[in-house]
Amino acid sequence: MATRTQILIPIGIAAIIIGAAGLISIPKDAKLEQTKFPMGIVKIDGVTLQVQIADTRPLQTRGLMFQEKMPYDQGMLFVFDGEAIRSMWMLNMQFALDVIWFDANGNVVYIQKDAQPCKSAIETATCTFTNGNNAKYVLEVTSGFVDMYDITESSKLEIISI
Repeated sequence: MATRTQILIPIGIAAIIIGAAGLISIPKDAKLEQTKFPMGIVKIDGVTLQVQIADTRPLQTRGLMFQEKMPYDQGMLFVFDGEAIRSMWMLNMQFALDVIWFDANGNVVYIQKDAQPCKSAIETATCTFTNGNNAKYVLEVTSGFVDMYDITESSKLEIISI
């Protein structure tokens, strides 16, 4: 019989995942099964994307968890209050992503291609992606998007509506 290596403990204000990688706190209002995200439209190098907007801590924590797939004309845009070094984690993801970090002016500061999902909470440390540059926005798109549309460090994010 296999033993479980992670424990999910619901508590009053949060759920906590305990594993070898440490403690991951998920806010209570980051409902894991069904979360409605505000929608917006962005362009990157003339490619228009309909994006789910993650602009609050609960939405940012929830991210694309449990979503089964995402077409190439869609994405998730994480919007933060200011520029800082941002880490993105892939726990409970169902598919690989390309992740693009942007500064406040929409300039690409880092690209992570083909980020693979974590297989368990224990692997969270190995499927967390951080860049050393400050970012205000992070765009997650289906793996292969960056190569398909030739997105580079000189690409530019244009926010149409968020």
